[in-house]
Amino acid sequence: MWNKTKATDILGIDYPILQGPFGGNFSTVELLAAVSNAGGLGGFGAYTLSAQEIIDVNTKIKAATNKPYNINLWVNDSDAPNGAVTDEQYNEVSKLFKPYFDEAGIPLPAKPAPFQSRYGNQLEVVLNIRPKVFSFVFGIPSADVLEQCRRLGIKTVGAATTLDEGIALDNAGVDMIIASGFEAGGHRPSFLAPVEQSYTGTFVLLQLIKEKVKTPVIAAGGIANGRGMAAAFTLGADAVQIGTAFLATEESGATPVHRQMLFGEAAKYTSLTRAFTGRPGRGITNRLIKDFAGNEKGTLPFPLQSHFMSSLRKAAIDKQQWEMILFWSGQIAPILKHTKATTLMQSLIEETAAIMG
Repeated sequence: MWNKTKATDILGIDYPILQGPFGGNFSTVELLAAVSNAGGLGGFGAYTLSAQEIIDVNTKIKAATNKPYNINLWVNDSDAPNGAVTDEQYNEVSKLFKPYFDEAGIPLPAKPAPFQSRYGNQLEVVLNIRPKVFSFVFGIPSADVLEQCRRLGIKTVGAATTLDEGIALDNAGVDMIIASGFEAGGHRPSFLAPVEQSYTGTFVLLQLIKEKVKTPVIAAGGIANGRGMAAAFTLGADAVQIGTAFLATEESGATPVHRQMLFGEAAKYTSLTRAFTGRPGRGITNRLIKDFAGNEKGTLPFPLQSHFMSSLRKAAIDKQQWEMILFWSGQIAPILKHTKATTLMQSLIEETAAIMG
């Protein structure tokens, strides 16, 4: 049976389909439950949540499904030295972005307050609530943390954007490795080399990692239907992780206009940009992204750039100035068809079964 793999055995699921765990309020309990209840692995991106918010979300998840699910954290959640920026950095970035704030009719924000990492507190909660799966990006938890997960029966899944990162995750002893290709939407979770040196496509990266490690591999990026899944399994994937297709469903936390964009003409064109968060992420190309294409270092470090841009995002939404908002998307968006998570799951299963026999 095509759907019986090392991944389904490890994760305790019926189908080797993982829903991408979106951060920034794009994950919802409804989406997670829909995927898990349909036999896949629902996921919730928790890196923006406080410890108490993770506890509250987990209570809601438990009420919505009794199936396995995944909680995702960022091992490295700040690029700012000591969590702060200098006046010089702030003034330089303010000059570059002032025309957009002027266009939106709002003042420039004050210099962002220093950021305090939440990872430690978030991790403590995850170890206490013991989800079936703890996945992570932008690094590898310490050996002690991974050993605690093993003792608690929590399966660990790390993301790699290069072969070296896949080998590092394998050496650390994680349960599964995500081969996150260049095609994927959202942030590029590179951690051993700059993102600019981590542009390998999904199917090449999958084969490279499978060749060098024994840990089961999950293919992610550029997969949105049964044909993509079948291709990934043919190349050795033990599971697939699907992001953009689930982001486009009504159950996700994406706004109606965001979902509309994912099904529209604009989704044919995506770009990687630091302009909105300070870390490279893939979204639908717009005027602001084009303007900053040659000035990608003119931003505050993550996540302070996100804080700096938050008032512009709110004002642009209020005034429907979509050219100043980042709509996250992978390159595969133009083939999306389904607006319901359960319908998408059914289609993925049926199409893959038809192809894989």
